[in-house]
Amino acid sequence: MSAATALVVAAALAGCGKTIYFAGRVLPPSGLANRVLIAVQNPSASGGGALGFVDAFYDIRYKYNSTNTAPAFNIAGYSGSLPISIQNMPEEQIGAVYGSGDGTFTLIDYAAESAAKGTVSGLNGLSSSIFISRSLSYAVAANQSSHVLTVVNRLTGASYPFNLPGVYRVSMNPGGSMALAFVQNSNYIYYPRQLTSAQTISFSGGPSSWPKAAVDCEPYNQPGWCLFQAQSSDHTDATGNYYGTPLTFDRPVKAVFSADGGTAYILNCGPECGGTTASVSSMTVAPMIFLVGQQSGTLPTQSALNGNTIAIPGGASNALVDSSTMYVIGQRPQQVQGQTLFAGKLTVVTLPTGSTTAMTVAAPISISDGAPGAVSRMLEADDNTLWIGMTKCTNGVRAATGLPYGCLTMVNTSTNTATLLPYIGDATGIAGVTGLHKVYTAEGGQVYIYSTVDGSAKDNQYVTVTGTAYDVAYMDGLTDGNNTVY
Repeated sequence: MSAATALVVAAALAGCGKTIYFAGRVLPPSGLANRVLIAVQNPSASGGGALGFVDAFYDIRYKYNSTNTAPAFNIAGYSGSLPISIQNMPEEQIGAVYGSGDGTFTLIDYAAESAAKGTVSGLNGLSSSIFISRSLSYAVAANQSSHVLTVVNRLTGASYPFNLPGVYRVSMNPGGSMALAFVQNSNYIYYPRQLTSAQTISFSGGPSSWPKAAVDCEPYNQPGWCLFQAQSSDHTDATGNYYGTPLTFDRPVKAVFSADGGTAYILNCGPECGGTTASVSSMTVAPMIFLVGQQSGTLPTQSALNGNTIAIPGGASNALVDSSTMYVIGQRPQQVQGQTLFAGKLTVVTLPTGSTTAMTVAAPISISDGAPGAVSRMLEADDNTLWIGMTKCTNGVRAATGLPYGCLTMVNTSTNTATLLPYIGDATGIAGVTGLHKVYTAEGGQVYIYSTVDGSAKDNQYVTVTGTAYDVAYMDGLTDGNNTVY
């Protein structure tokens, strides 16, 4: 069912007193079928954060035909400070909002339009990167200042902190069965894994009796979980865990996953992050699954990994997979006026399918410049468009050389042509309003709306917020792919 059809059905059902609309979802208290959630920092002198939402059909903060003095739509019960990201899960009717001011990770019930599902407990201080599985069973967070990677098992209430100096980013596959941890300025990757009883029975004295690939285990005696460094499978230790030479990457920063979930594509940031060559490496997910006894196979040898790595000349710090195509974005260093500046690039990678076993790379496309290695936003929307948001685009090659610049790019994926939108400020959030041919963005701390047909700006006067808008998410997206966080 298309989003437009869903709207008609929702309206008809609401008129008949029904409370269910498309995909079995419950019509929320607001009665809206097209909602964009907005993470607002410092909404008032006394408030550190708020979550508002708007009617994305009419592009208004209030009920249709009400006055501008009517109460605006807000998520009830939210009290986090400085919300910075929304992990959007519309299929589950859940949003996970991270507050960078107090470290809260709040679960928003889209159906109830409230924070009644509470916060994730067991985290260790402020997180530089955090994810929760779509099942809400596991959360993984990196605390760079405390050098701790935390795995929270919400099924048992247990929390497992692992010591990992410099850890600053994590990636979790959408199925929530594996996670990867990345250390800043490092060429290695790490993954947590739950051990079987046979693998824990000999643990009694600490590191000397841990699996040889483990860098930390928790709890200390007879651990149930260990943090492993990705190593080639040249040897097997006494606990039955494989180990060998640590696998070497090139400033890895993130992983994205194949459509079937079986392959992890590691983004090697390369020169953008102080390394040598930007590239993408593919690895099977199965050996790194963290659920006890569910792992299978082994990690590759270094030579096999090298054979599954392809250079990305435009840089690789973020990516999005759509079936057999992966869109990779990054910043390529250039010498401009005697200094090294960065130019934003999009590289289209064709992934292996059928008899094709190798990745192929197209020529880079110029997009918004941005801060090297910084977190960027990517989202596919209507009309075969890909939207890319950057920060610090005023510090790039375009601004320095007098070329048009902006932090937001719209790419037509049918023709692979890019259009830079005018500079408003850092582009920190994008939401695709499926079926209505528009996207919402958070740029320069405010909410804006664009047409996906031609990139033109729409009237945003009735969706602006008081405070700093930092992220946006389409609560009623058709799939969890409507997400800039995964």
